[in-house]
Amino acid sequence: MSRQIGMWMYENGGGTIIENKIISLLKEREIETVRGLNLRFADGGYQGLKCSNILLDELDLFFSYNAGEQTLYQRYLYEEVNRLMPTINSFEAFALTEDKFKSNMALNNAGIKTPQFYLCHRDEKDNLRYVMKKWGNKLVYKPVDGWGGVGVTLLESPEALDMIMPFLNSTDQRMLYVEEYIPNDHTDFRVDIVDGEYVACYGRKAAERGWKTNITSGGSVILREPNDEIINIAKAAAKATKCDIAGVDILYNQEKEEYVVLEVNGIPAFATPDQEKMGLNFNDKKIELIVNMIDKKAKGQA
Repeated sequence: MSRQIGMWMYENGGGTIIENKIISLLKEREIETVRGLNLRFADGGYQGLKCSNILLDELDLFFSYNAGEQTLYQRYLYEEVNRLMPTINSFEAFALTEDKFKSNMALNNAGIKTPQFYLCHRDEKDNLRYVMKKWGNKLVYKPVDGWGGVGVTLLESPEALDMIMPFLNSTDQRMLYVEEYIPNDHTDFRVDIVDGEYVACYGRKAAERGWKTNITSGGSVILREPNDEIINIAKAAAKATKCDIAGVDILYNQEKEEYVVLEVNGIPAFATPDQEKMGLNFNDKKIELIVNMIDKKAKGQA
């Protein structure tokens, strides 16, 4: 009996090319793919859950790989889809990696080094003054559910904290989350892991006079080689967050001379065509590992 999976893949930056390769390799294994299943257009009722006239209940697996277009509605239905069939990543892993506080809690519970972090109700901002003083008057404010560096702010004095409070009070954000600032050379390591296996490593470098390495914040991709310690840390981080696919961001703490996990991304991008030209050639390996994992996890497999 042939199997059928649903897929929602990002299209920009060469995403469509990647999607076509995955679909082609799956077809060789007699696994059919229904593409473009954006849960934004799904609805459900007593007759089941449908998207683009496809009854999702009848699929063998759902592969969701689109970081930039997730909405509360899609997230809500993603959780329900996960109840019906295997998903990659699982909703549990997706939700965990979307939350910086919860993912850092999971990493710490697994004994993996992260920056020191602190969460409190926004009405308890005096607690942040104490934390700031304890950490040397330098901390990083982050929205717990942000991505791409959006909203991330470096605070270097109690006065800087006071300056952003009116803005925070004007939002519906009920919590304040901060991390200690890690002394570093403004570069990081991005390590891709699929199904527990190392795929590739590259780096990102902040823009001149900047400190954020995120591409959306002006950072740029650089070539770099990991050592065994970095790879093992990334594998452990993916396992701790239960990610089938993970992009683990690692910084080197120059002061303490140790590596720390800054973030685990559940939807790490493939190399774009321009990045492939500069030497990032891991896409085929990543595709092969993903296809192998879909083949293994699809519930219709005998």
